[in-house]
Amino acid sequence: MTETRIAAYQLVDYLEHLGVEVVFGLTGHTIIAMMDALGHGRVRYITARHEQVAAHAADGYARASGKPGVLLTHLGPGLTNATTGVANAALDSIPMVVIAGDVPSYYFGRHPHQEVNLHLDGDQFEIYRPFCKRIYRVDRVEDLPRTVERAFHLAQSGRPGPVLVDVPMDVFSADLPVGAFSQTPAPVVRPAIDAAAAERVAQALADAERPVIYVGGGVLGAHATQELAALAEAVEAPVAHTLMGKGCLRDDHPLLLGMTGFWGTPIANEMCRKADLILAVGTRLAEANSSSWDSRYTFAIPPTRLIHVDIDSAEIGRNFPTELGVIADAKNALGMIAGAARRYEHRPRNGLRERIAQGRQDFAANWADQWSSDQYPLRPERILAEVRKALPEDGYLVTDVGWNKNGVAQQFPINVPGAFITPSGLATMGFGPAAVLGVKVARPERAAIALVGDGAFGSNMSVVATAMEAEIPVVWVVMDNCAFGTIAGLEKAHYGWSFGCVFESEGKEYRVAYADVARACGAQGVLIRAASELGPALREALASGIPTVIHAPMENAPTPTPGYWNINDIYRKGR
Repeated sequence: MTETRIAAYQLVDYLEHLGVEVVFGLTGHTIIAMMDALGHGRVRYITARHEQVAAHAADGYARASGKPGVLLTHLGPGLTNATTGVANAALDSIPMVVIAGDVPSYYFGRHPHQEVNLHLDGDQFEIYRPFCKRIYRVDRVEDLPRTVERAFHLAQSGRPGPVLVDVPMDVFSADLPVGAFSQTPAPVVRPAIDAAAAERVAQALADAERPVIYVGGGVLGAHATQELAALAEAVEAPVAHTLMGKGCLRDDHPLLLGMTGFWGTPIANEMCRKADLILAVGTRLAEANSSSWDSRYTFAIPPTRLIHVDIDSAEIGRNFPTELGVIADAKNALGMIAGAARRYEHRPRNGLRERIAQGRQDFAANWADQWSSDQYPLRPERILAEVRKALPEDGYLVTDVGWNKNGVAQQFPINVPGAFITPSGLATMGFGPAAVLGVKVARPERAAIALVGDGAFGSNMSVVATAMEAEIPVVWVVMDNCAFGTIAGLEKAHYGWSFGCVFESEGKEYRVAYADVARACGAQGVLIRAASELGPALREALASGIPTVIHAPMENAPTPTPGYWNINDIYRKGR
């Protein structure tokens, strides 16, 4: 007789064989079999108090480790709670495998406890269809090994993203022949640019009068920053980037323009708009980075010519007319083009580096005094300055949305590729407080600070309890402006007030005692009472090895917006 073993235990062994180090999740009756298997295995399991937290932590882990994040969740409300975190990973092209429990397969359609079946029996996996690369429901235990292998392959191949494996609970507890999980994802050579195309692009850059290299998160995801620097220097072309592309070059690189778009930098927007050729690599040329595709502000394509390199063919020509589309891995493409570019003599770029330096200096002068301001509540720029001084150069800065994301992308020096982690495509409030947990688990030897607003941190403070239970020594800096600050500012500008956007009680600003919440969880909590206290508090927190919440009351000052966002032309005040 063939020797058998329960599927859940074989699955956990298989995860270990694939190199999975940690699974993030939250329990439920459909995944108890997996809980027991994880408890007896060597893959670490970290439980969160909310599935969105677990999903964001898996996302952060994937960004910092380069491996797929793995999320384990219960059916129904567990799966729907995780939806936002998984969708955030999808829109930022982050590899993730989601393993979800489901109702017993023999009860499909009878509406057992927590089944989703309005349109189809056993229909819960369809909830993830709009944003997952693939959704699988495992109807037979014999299909489980092949499905999990395919999930890990798809999550990492091509444009990375999440894959769902939905498993009825009886499948976890069914028998499989020992060794059923024998096949592993095949190594895949990523698509490469051909030599002729590389020569064509290199010559186009050399011949252009005002070329710009424009890069997104795909360059960082492909670990192509050295190739990018080599190409920029070979053709003496300035480099601009998207939000996800921050860190593509050292902040002090003389060819770095900075971020484009609504929250970009004037010099980056100007040089992109006036370019005669743009080489875009690993970017969707998305709305916020492109000033709502309005030719007056960031990109004027045409007349600017566009060459677009991306791993995903669907992005070529999506937002701008494209002269040449190249489907290739960013590292391979940039390396090949840089090699070809060394054989061409580029046109003179007289004074280019000086213009870049002056443009960046002029913009930075707008907040230079604020970086040392003693104002209290603090200026956001002072918070950024103190974090930059306290955080080691290779330390991770994980942001949320609002001032911390936009201000950091615009004004905060990042010199180590991948050290800046932020939600871009879905721009999810609540990402930062949770994602930093996964980042620190992936890279425990490096410091990790989450710079988040009070709107984000207050939405799910259970991250502190999770950090204590899992012994994850992260630091949260809560930039507390008593508001959903960015939206409050937009509403104030267009409608004269900030209804529904500010935190008040009895007509006064309402601040949660976040430091007290941290201490109630057993963590460290520090309330900043003067600007001079922030730097020492940060250094002490990083040195302590204890999860720490630093509560920094802050003025709700707007982030500079050198670009354009179409929404500002849509709002109409009425009565």
